[in-house]
Amino acid sequence: MPEDYTGSTDLPLTSKGLIQVAKMSARVQKEFPPEFIWSSTLKRASQAAGILADAVGCPVAYLDDLRERQETESIREFRARAERILSSIEENSKAYKRIAIVSHGGMITKLIESFLPLPHENNVCFHSDNTGIHLLEQTPKWKIIRFANSTAHLNGDEPAANG
Repeated sequence: MPEDYTGSTDLPLTSKGLIQVAKMSARVQKEFPPEFIWSSTLKRASQAAGILADAVGCPVAYLDDLRERQETESIREFRARAERILSSIEENSKAYKRIAIVSHGGMITKLIESFLPLPHENNVCFHSDNTGIHLLEQTPKWKIIRFANSTAHLNGDEPAANG
């Protein structure tokens, strides 16, 4: 897969991607292990979710609606899908203290927009590098972004989060 690959084409992880996922999984297992993982069904995300699930020892569920934006889907339809899937994940994750969502850059932006919630029409983008970690927290009173797009597991120059 090219370094700058994006989109809904269903390609598997490259050898570099597998190394990045192993590093990400080790960090997540050590610093903020989830009790449950939700993943896109696209190969690269589902492979990453399976590796993460093995590392932390938790189950994973695969959801088509966590896929990247489809060519026939408008921006409004894409955001509406993100809102629906986030609502469903929240409803079905009440038994867990911490979950992980493994998806794609465009969907991650739409999920964070929905989480905050930002207006449908906005000029905000939450950039996601390959295996970039976004740590969001929801309390009864607050919605908190602890950090966004952390790649400390890849380059070692970011401080570890307390998770």
